[in-house]
Amino acid sequence: MNLLNERIKSVYDKVVSGVFCIILVFIILGIIIGTLQLITTVWNLFEFKEITRNYTELITGVLTLYVLIELSKSLVDYHETHEIRISFLIDAAIIFIVREIMIALFEHKAEANIIYAFSVFLISLGFIRLIFWYIARKGNTSIQNKQE
Repeated sequence: MNLLNERIKSVYDKVVSGVFCIILVFIILGIIIGTLQLITTVWNLFEFKEITRNYTELITGVLTLYVLIELSKSLVDYHETHEIRISFLIDAAIIFIVREIMIALFEHKAEANIIYAFSVFLISLGFIRLIFWYIARKGNTSIQNKQE
């Protein structure tokens, strides 16, 4: 029975590793395509036509790429350590919320109740992130004290 469990775990690890590789390939392709789109958006700014729309696309594109990069960092870290670091996911969520707020404000489509809800959510995530940072910092100092 133990041999069967080891084989199943081995197959599981290989499948998960393969899936992560496929997901990372798609994220890398998305980052490359997004970067190329940013270049064309910047190029369109030089035409001085629909400047507001181009700025909105530029801001949206940059923030979307940043979210993709944060998510890919989370996937790579999980693949290396087999642990999910919540701090990477919280960072990605914070960036996503800031992205949504900025886009809504820039397009003048922001409703007060949505901005309030996003703000409360952003403050909550920021507080959770601060707690994780404090715990990690305190953990590092206790490890350093034990080594001395």
